[in-house]
Amino acid sequence: MSRRDEVDLAVRDFGGDGPPILLLHGLMGCAATWEPVARWLTAHGRVLGLDARGHGRSGAAGPWTVERMAADAAGVLDGPATVIGHSMGGLHGIALAAARPDLVRALVVEDMGVDFVGRDAAAARAWFAAVPQPFPSLDAVRETFGWPRPEFGDYMARCVREEPDGLYLSTEAGHAADIAGEWARTAFWPLLDAVRCPVLLIEAAESVAPPGQMAEMARRLPDARHVRIPGTGHLVHAAAPGAYRAAVEGFLTR
Repeated sequence: MSRRDEVDLAVRDFGGDGPPILLLHGLMGCAATWEPVARWLTAHGRVLGLDARGHGRSGAAGPWTVERMAADAAGVLDGPATVIGHSMGGLHGIALAAARPDLVRALVVEDMGVDFVGRDAAAARAWFAAVPQPFPSLDAVRETFGWPRPEFGDYMARCVREEPDGLYLSTEAGHAADIAGEWARTAFWPLLDAVRCPVLLIEAAESVAPPGQMAEMARRLPDARHVRIPGTGHLVHAAAPGAYRAAVEGFLTR
């Protein structure tokens, strides 16, 4: 690994006993966003949450590739784990399961596709750069991101750092745009061919994935279940916590 690759990765131990469960957050998120889910997951094992490079309390250095960030996740495991990923974390979970089947005994992917080729990466970069910072308060963070889905405002309010002049998102806009830019250039369908563990695919009613893509992902995987949860946006685990929990616990106990 080159010096450029080396970053300090922050791992949060949510507690619990038994086989490890690794939580991977979405783009511009952090491990702290998993707190409500981690509370009940501790009944199923030892729950760990990783701050991806450039997010939360982890260091920030490229490359910002799916391959590199999946390898980061592999580096915090010392044995087989259940991996649960939301959005970006779901894609990294797929890449981890494909590259290191010895480390992933089961995988949950929440509202994420594998093919966003053709999406406008420049528009994403402009959107990230236009976010008004610093924020004067956590309420201002919630207000900025909380329309039309208030759960997203709460989510982003967990992922800020305090500076003398106010609050800043813990992820640099340019880094987030670089991560999303790879998705706009690369289709990750081939990763599915190397995944052998059981997979639960949870899709939002208002999904970020192209229509029908998560169902097609389930068809291509050897052991997969696909569920779509009504009335939800991208943050399914926050918008419909009861339905999300029922789906995940049913999968884990299977």
